[in-house]
Amino acid sequence: MPQLDTSTWFTTIMTMLPTLYLITQLKLLNTNHYQPPLTKNSNLQSHSIRWQPKWTKTCLPLSQPQQS
Repeated sequence: MPQLDTSTWFTTIMTMLPTLYLITQLKLLNTNHYQPPLTKNSNLQSHSIRWQPKWTKTCLPLSQPQQS
């Protein structure tokens, strides 16, 4: 069985690492990253409330007992 020649492995691996790094950087450069929404002015959010702020009870129609 012949001997495996490993003399070029170091050169191959050492040139592969920067190449993979550059490819990864180029791929990440082209991706769209999430950008948080812009903050709105507080003047726009200070609108007047026309209703009285109080708790109201809401019931689903099926949650009430049936009337006969």
